[in-house]
Amino acid sequence: MNSNKNGLFKNSLFYIVIFLLIMGVIYFFNGSSTNTQSQEVQSSQFVKDLKSDKVKSFSIQPSGGVYKITGQYRQGQRAKVNSGFLVGGNQSQSKNVTKFTTTVLENNSSIAEITKAAQSNDIKMNAKPEESSGFWVNLLVYVLPLLLFVWFFYMMMGRAGGQGGGNGRVMNFGKSKAKPADSKQNKVRFSDVAGEEEEKQELVEVVEFLKDPRKFTTLGATIPHGVLLEGPPGTGKTLLAKAVAGEAGVPFYSISGSDFVEMFVGVGASRVRDLFDQAKKAAPAIIFIDEIDAVGRRRGAGMGGGHDEREQTLNQLLVEMDGFSGNEGVIVIAATNRADVLDPALTRPGRFDRKILVGRPDINGREAILKVHSKNKPFANDVDLHEIAKQTPGFVGADLANLLNEAALLAARRNKTKIDASDIDEAEDRVIAGPAKRNRVISKEERETVAYHEAGHTVVGLVLNDARVVHKVTIVPRGRAGGYAIMLPREDQQLMSKRDAMEQIAGLMGGRAAEELVFNSQSSGASNDFEQATNIARAMVTQYGMSERLGNVQLENPAQDTYGPRYSQETAAAVDEEIRRLTNEAYASAKKIIGEHRDKHKLIAQALLKYETLDEKQILSLWNTGEMPENSKTSEFPSERAATFEEAKRELERKEAERQAELEKQHTGNETSEDQSESNKSNNDSDKIEKPDDVSSNDQKQNSDQSNQDDHHDDSK
Repeated sequence: MNSNKNGLFKNSLFYIVIFLLIMGVIYFFNGSSTNTQSQEVQSSQFVKDLKSDKVKSFSIQPSGGVYKITGQYRQGQRAKVNSGFLVGGNQSQSKNVTKFTTTVLENNSSIAEITKAAQSNDIKMNAKPEESSGFWVNLLVYVLPLLLFVWFFYMMMGRAGGQGGGNGRVMNFGKSKAKPADSKQNKVRFSDVAGEEEEKQELVEVVEFLKDPRKFTTLGATIPHGVLLEGPPGTGKTLLAKAVAGEAGVPFYSISGSDFVEMFVGVGASRVRDLFDQAKKAAPAIIFIDEIDAVGRRRGAGMGGGHDEREQTLNQLLVEMDGFSGNEGVIVIAATNRADVLDPALTRPGRFDRKILVGRPDINGREAILKVHSKNKPFANDVDLHEIAKQTPGFVGADLANLLNEAALLAARRNKTKIDASDIDEAEDRVIAGPAKRNRVISKEERETVAYHEAGHTVVGLVLNDARVVHKVTIVPRGRAGGYAIMLPREDQQLMSKRDAMEQIAGLMGGRAAEELVFNSQSSGASNDFEQATNIARAMVTQYGMSERLGNVQLENPAQDTYGPRYSQETAAAVDEEIRRLTNEAYASAKKIIGEHRDKHKLIAQALLKYETLDEKQILSLWNTGEMPENSKTSEFPSERAATFEEAKRELERKEAERQAELEKQHTGNETSEDQSESNKSNNDSDKIEKPDDVSSNDQKQNSDQSNQDDHHDDSK
C-alpha cells in the first residue's frame, strides 16, 4: 500500500511540475512581450535624452530611497531587448521601443537639473506618491492565486489517482453509503409486525441461521444467499427488514437501490464492492437493499438497449452475491414492488434463494395490524377493531395506520378525550375519498341529480347483494366526487366469479340508469363509474377468459404489457365489442331493477336530500319499512358545520374562553371557603361533563344502532 501511495504522489508531483513549467514559460513570454515596448536606461542617458528633446513625458515616483522614473519617447528609439527564455540562455535583438524606465538618486541637484531640462523643452512632468507595501500587494495579486490554483490542481490529481480501486486514496463517492445500523436506536421487533405470520417465520429462520448456524449445518443445510420481499406498496416490506435488524444482533447494512448509481461511470460497481467488503469483514452480517428494481432491472430491456452504468452495477451485484469469491456469512435482503421487471439472473436460486410475497392482509391480519397501531391511542367502548377490519377490505398496513391517525386527529379537533366510532367512520371516508367539502355551492337541480344518482347505485346494490352489501351512501362532496356509495364485500375474496363481476358492473351502471329514468338526461357524474366498469369488463375479456367469443385466452398481462397489446387489429376490435356488450348488458339489468323499485328509489333519494348521509342500518330500514330507524340522530360539531375557517376558529376560541372562565371561577371559589370550594367544584364538574355526556350518549346510540344493523343484516342474509 505504501508503494502505491508513493507512486501516486510521484505521479501527482510530476503533473504539478509540468504545469508550473508551462505557467512559467507563458508568464515569461508574456512579460517579455510587454517589455519589447520598453527599455531600462541609465540616469545620465535619461538626462541627455531630456536635454535633446527626445522625451515626450515622464513621471517621478519615490521608491525605496531613489526616484523611479517612467516615461515615453516622442519617437521610437532603436534598442536591444531580451527576446525570451530559451535553451542556452537569453538572446537579445534590436527592437523599436517607445517607453523607458530609470532611477535617479534623491538629491536636490539631480531633481533641479531634470526639472530645468523639462521646462526648457516644454516636456510634461508628473509626480506620483510612493507606493505603500508594494511588495506585499504584488505578492497577494500574483503569487497567492497561483498557490491556490496549484493546491486545487494537486487535490484534483490526488482524487483522480485514487478513483479506480478500493486501496489508497479512494474517491468519497466511490464508497458505499451504507453504515451498520445501531441496534440501540432500532426499537422495531417482530412483535411490532402484525398480520404477516408466515413472512415473519421465514425471516426468523434466517436470523436463527446467523445466530446459531450449527443447528442447520449439522443437517447439511447451507445459509441462504438472499431473501427477496415483494408485494404492493405499504404492506410492510421495509418494516420487516427493520424487525430483522432489531432481532438479529448482527451488523445490518441498509441502502437504497438508487444510492448505487451516480453520474460518474463505475461508481455503482465500486459502491457494491465496498458494501460487500464491509459486510464480509463484519460477517455474519445482513445487507438490506430497498427498491432493488432501481438497479436490478432486466438487462437490455427498453428502447435502444439498456443503461450501461446500471447494468455494470447489476453485474457487480450478481458477482458479489454468487461468484467465485462467494459471500459466506452475508445474507442479502431486498424489497421491491416490481419483481416482474427484475433480471432472471438476479432472482435465480443461489442469489435470491427465497422469495417472500408480502401481500395485502386478510381480515384477521387487518385486525392484528389495528391492534398494534392502537396501543398508544385511547378508544371509547363503542370502537370494535374487528368491525373496522371488516369495513376496510384491500387496506394495507400503511392505510390502517393512517386511518387510526386520522381518527385521532379528528377526535382532538372535536375536543374529545377518547376516539369513538364516529371518528373512525369519518376517518374512513377521509382516507377513501378525502375531506368533506360542505361549503361547496351546489344548485338544487344538481343536488337532486346527485341524490337520485347515488340512490340508483344503492337500489341495484341492495337487489344484487350476493357478493357485496351497501355500507354507506352520501351526497356530501369529497375530493372530486359529488357523492358516492360504498359497497363492501361480505367476506375477503381471492377469486372473482363472472357473476360477481357482472353484479359489480351493474351496480356501477345504476347511477346513469337512474338519471335517465328520473330526469331523462345524462350527466358527467357517471364518468368514474364508466371507467371502473370498463376496467372490470376489459379484465374479464382479456385476462380472465370470461368471454365466449374470444375463448379461454389471456390477451393482456398488466405486469408485462408496457408497449401496448400484442394481438391483431381484428382481435382488438373483437375485444372492444365484447367490452361494450358486457357493459350494455349490465346497464340494461340496472335499468330494469330501478324501474321495478321506483318507489323505494325515490324514498332513498329523498332521505339523502334531507340527511345527506345514510348508513347501512338506515338504508335497510328505508328499504324494508319505508321509514328511518328510531334514534338515528348523529352528533354534530359546530366547528365542522362552520361555513368558513374564521367561523371554525372563533368557535374553538369560544370553547377555550369558556374553559378558562371555568378554571378561574373554580380558583376563586377555592379562596373563599372550603365548603364553597366543594360546591363550586361539583357544579363546575357537572358543567364540564354535561356536553361529553351528550356526545357519548349519542355515540352509544350509534353503537347500539350499528349492532342492531349488523344483527338485522345477518337475519336478512
